[in-house]
Amino acid sequence: MNSTLDGDQSSHSFCLLALGYSETVGFCLLEALVVVFLTTLIISGNIIVIFVFHCAPLLNHHTTSYFIQTMAYADLLVGVSCLVPSLSLLHYPLPMEEAMTCQVFGFVISVLKSVSMTSLACISIDRYIAITKPLTYNTLVTPWRLRLCIFLIWLYSILVFLPAFFPWGKPGYHGDVFQWCAVSWHTNLYFTLFIMVMLYAPAALIVCFTYFNIFRICQQHTKEISKRQARFNSRNEETAESQTCPDKRYAMVLFRITSVFYVLWLPYILYFLLESSTGCSSHLASFLTTWLAISNSFCNCIIYSLSNSVFQRGLKGLSGAVCTSCTSHTTAKDPYTVRWKGPLNGCCI
Repeated sequence: MNSTLDGDQSSHSFCLLALGYSETVGFCLLEALVVVFLTTLIISGNIIVIFVFHCAPLLNHHTTSYFIQTMAYADLLVGVSCLVPSLSLLHYPLPMEEAMTCQVFGFVISVLKSVSMTSLACISIDRYIAITKPLTYNTLVTPWRLRLCIFLIWLYSILVFLPAFFPWGKPGYHGDVFQWCAVSWHTNLYFTLFIMVMLYAPAALIVCFTYFNIFRICQQHTKEISKRQARFNSRNEETAESQTCPDKRYAMVLFRITSVFYVLWLPYILYFLLESSTGCSSHLASFLTTWLAISNSFCNCIIYSLSNSVFQRGLKGLSGAVCTSCTSHTTAKDPYTVRWKGPLNGCCI
């Protein structure tokens, strides 16, 4: 396979799964269906999450909502960015030449997923501070500091992947839906190690350290209170746990989100490191690990809807408001029909 394709050719439809095969129609159709389907799910799911957060004030009770909404916006932008390969696979011409399209798309996706990963690490730090320093938490974690932290997250993510525009190599496989990315733009071991050291490894270590200590502290407190209350036989262990460590349940939701994130991203990271170090590559492995990782942008929505009771109430209220609005437009004839009033304060449907 020639690795020096002309980077100045215009962007055109390219099927990574069909590379090297004579029969390409089935592979191209499968790739297009996967990319378009995930793009649709990511955009629609995160729009709902952002809207529910905007309309349900109770979700803003925790300071982690700053980071969660940052993740939701980053995931939404991931979906919007995925319109680029979707349009390419659907044979829509793209205005930029292929090499530039490939680099910009790969850089943008890498930055957005870095924002999600760094936000998860910051969420774990926030919960760790809340449990270890409950009396001084409000003075340590202020809205101004949270906004500054979010700004630094975006700035740091941009700086880590900025060398992708220089001869440092490929920052990931997100752009391999374009032929120049798959054939002419190669990974570099040193750049890969740089990303691992600056982003992946620190984020994973922070998450493991903070959540391990969070659950250890909660477990210790629960046992101590249970022993004291067992003498009076007035409260059970579950009640003691809820009173001793009220943030544990919320931390569990965040822990599930973090766990799913790393489970979906681990194959991508391992393949990224393996290919960079050995030079062995597989188009199928590249495609599967990349879009498995990108699918995490939609999985967060599922975890919220199944795990967070406050989010569930906000989503039900939003659904009720939409249904009521549709019904009022189609069946209500009384101009003085009472508008629906639910938990979505300040939200007009």
